[in-house]
Formats: sequence, structure tokens, C-alpha cells
Amino acid sequence: MKDFGLLVIDKPVGPTSHHVVDIVRRGTHIRKAGHAGTLDPRASGVLVLCLGAATRLSEYLSTSAKRYQAVIRFGATTGTYDADGKVIRSSGKLPTLDQVQANLPAFVGEIEQVPPPYSAVKVRGQRAYDLARAGEDPGLGPRRVTIYRLELLDYHPPDLTIEVECSAGTYIRSLAHDLGQRLGCGGYLASLRRTAAGPFKIEEAVPLAKLETSFASGAWESFLRPAVDALPELPTIMVDQQGLESIRFGHRIPAAPGSSGMARAIGPDGDLLAVLEAVEGGTLWHPRKVFLG
Repeated sequence: MKDFGLLVIDKPVGPTSHHVVDIVRRGTHIRKAGHAGTLDPRASGVLVLCLGAATRLSEYLSTSAKRYQAVIRFGATTGTYDADGKVIRSSGKLPTLDQVQANLPAFVGEIEQVPPPYSAVKVRGQRAYDLARAGEDPGLGPRRVTIYRLELLDYHPPDLTIEVECSAGTYIRSLAHDLGQRLGCGGYLASLRRTAAGPFKIEEAVPLAKLETSFASGAWESFLRPAVDALPELPTIMVDQQGLESIRFGHRIPAAPGSSGMARAIGPDGDLLAVLEAVEGGTLWHPRKVFLG
């Protein structure tokens, strides 16, 4: 049985990311599993799970860029910034298409964004949503995030459909709320679908229901992606058996003169061995993260 790699799952609306991890642990009998970036229960789409030693990739994959398709509903503001929350203000007015198009550019680029009060951000050692549920103001401050692209796909008032490419840590709920405030009509996130997470796209994701039915026969292994599919933006260093043994014990290996930054080491079998970092003036590769047992 394979126990090292990635599962790219199309999560439906409903289960939490942690629930999906539990389903995979039970179905694969692999205890060492985790997701590479949470997806809210109300959201669907790409959820990347790391199995076995590939869990060490989570810190890299969780910080990768994301792409979403979102529906923003204008005319009201909710306490949670999405459709689950109680409406706290209703304006009764809707923006025109021209007004929407004129205000979208203000949210492109590096911007300051305050996370929703009902979010997993920690405040004084507690989750913001726990404080909010207790009736306290979490007092969240602004954070800098980057929205690389924001495209209007459709507008049938009160619903605006957009596609967003953004940095990790961006809250689409906050984007919906802030756009509604800027337009003076209020707005909240009505639906959200993640269509890409780093190099992984929705077209290559396996629906959760299909994955679950494959556990009994063991066919789920056909959906397991090799860890080498992660971090395609890093240069590739091919390593022979001698280099593999050096990396296994955390030893540095020679680098081509002038090497810099990070790279991924690929072994003789074509699988991912480690994430490397150039050191000693670019003359050596140091194993920063090793995926060998």
C-alpha cells in the first residue's frame, strides 16, 4: 500500500476540512494525514491532503496562492460576513454594474484586510469565533494580503459572481463585506468555490464521494498524487543513490557554482526526496525538509 503522497479532493459544501482528513484516515488506514490549507464548511472545491511523510509539505503548500469563484450578495450585512450569519443591517438598495466595475480595482494588489470576527484567527490565545460567540468583540486588526486578479464574471442583482486569485490568508468573506461597505449597500458572501490551490486545479480533483466509495476496493491509490507534483516552481536537482543516502542523514550535497535559493531534490526513482537550500555561497545544498523515512 502506498502511504506517501497527495490527494487533491473536491470537497462538497458541508464537512469541515478536519472531517475530510478523518474520512481519509479511516478509509486509507494511514494515520499520518493532514490538509494543506483549510476550506470553510460552507465552501466547496480544492482541498489538498498530504499523506505520510508528505505532511512535511504542508507548510509550503498552505502558503501557496489560491483561486476562488465567489458569489457576493448585495443589500445586506451579516455578522459573519456570509449567509450563515444574522442580518444586522439591510439597505434596500443595490449598486449598478458601472458602480461595481468602478470599485473592484480598489481591491486588487496588496491591500489591508480585517479578518471576519467569526474566524479562526487567534486573539489572546483564543479563536476569534469563540470570542464572537461569547458576545465579545475580538478586536481584530488589519492584515496585508495580496489579490493578484479580480474578475467580474456575472452580475444579476443582488448577486455578483467574481473570480479571485489571491495570496494565502485572504478572506473572501472580508472581501465581500468590504466591497459592500464601499458601495454603501452592504454585502456578504453567498457561496464560495476554491478552483485552485497552488499548482492543483479543480479539474484534477477527485470528488469526496467518489474517493469514499473507492476505499473498500483499494482503488483510492489511483487518486494518490506523487509528492514530486508539489512545488513545481522550484528548480529540480537530480540526486543519485550516494546523494540520497547523504540527504537521508541530513548531510549536505555539492551544488553547482552560483546556486541560490531553494530547490527540490528528486531521487533515482523520480520521487521527491527533500527541499534543499543553497548555503556556503551556493556551493552546497542543505536539506531543509527531508521526506525520507
